[in-house]
Amino acid sequence: MGVTRKTRNLELVLDAFRNAQEALSAQLLMERLPADVNRSTVYRLLDRLEDDGVVHSFLASENIKFYALCKECPPSVHVHSHAHFQCNSCSQVVCLEQEVVVPTLNQYRVDEAQVLLKGQCATCMR
Repeated sequence: MGVTRKTRNLELVLDAFRNAQEALSAQLLMERLPADVNRSTVYRLLDRLEDDGVVHSFLASENIKFYALCKECPPSVHVHSHAHFQCNSCSQVVCLEQEVVVPTLNQYRVDEAQVLLKGQCATCMR
């Protein structure tokens, strides 16, 4: 489907991701947007941005879906071979730069792999 129009809400959502140092759940995203932005509009925009390869999503603790800007995904497919980290203390979720090697499995085709590492972030360890 894709995002075809550059609306105010689209720009607000993209700016929120550009200004974030961490991945955002829909709830965290809503907290960073003006109060007049409709929740269902945000969910539609997230779906479209993911379809267009602008953001990728992954599940963190308690099956909460988080989103982060893609760096090098082609529009047709998301290619993410990195892990994500969630702090047990502050719940912040970040994409890690380290690449994860997904093994080749005989008689299986791996279409997607998600690695979530949990522990404490540097800020919480202080």
